[in-house]
Amino acid sequence: MYAIVEIAGQQFKVVKDQKVFVNRLDSEEGNKVTFDNVLLLDDSGKVTLGAPVIDGAQVSAKVLKHLRGDKVIVFKKKRRKGYRVKNGHRQSYTEIQIDNIVASGAKPAVSKTEKAPAKPAAKSKQVEDKAPAVDLSKMSVADLKALAKEKGITGISAMKKADLIAALS
Repeated sequence: MYAIVEIAGQQFKVVKDQKVFVNRLDSEEGNKVTFDNVLLLDDSGKVTLGAPVIDGAQVSAKVLKHLRGDKVIVFKKKRRKGYRVKNGHRQSYTEIQIDNIVASGAKPAVSKTEKAPAKPAAKSKQVEDKAPAVDLSKMSVADLKALAKEKGITGISAMKKADLIAALS
C-alpha cells in the first residue's frame, strides 16, 4: 500500500516504514504528526483518487530529527563591471518515518475500463433551447434585427432582409 500525500507544500509518494526528508516542520523530535492531504491511495491495485483530497484518509508519521542540507554557493558576476556577489544557503529539513496509512472513508476511483454515464447529445439540447419555429419571411426588418442582436450576430446594421433571414436560419 502506498499513498501520495502533500507535506509542507510538496507531494511525496510514501509507504509504511519509509524515511522521508521534508521541509522543516514545526514539531519537536519524537512527536507524531498526521497529514490529511492524501491525494491518492493504492491498496494492492485498488486505486483511490481524491478530488482534490480523499476524505477521511490520513498518513501518520514520527519526527526523527531536524537537520540541515549541504551548503549551496550562489555566485553572481557581471563581467567587465566589477560586480561580484557570493552568497550561501543551507536548507532546513526534517526526517520523518511513516508509521501508518489509514484509508477510512476512501471511495474507489472510476477505472478506465468502466464507462462513464452517457452524456446527452449536444444537438438535442440545442433543439430544446430553441423557441418554436417562426416564419422569418413574415417578420419586419426591425424585428429581424432585434432577434439577430439577441443571438449575438454582429454587423446587422447594413444587412438586408434576405441576409438577416439567412443569418438567423
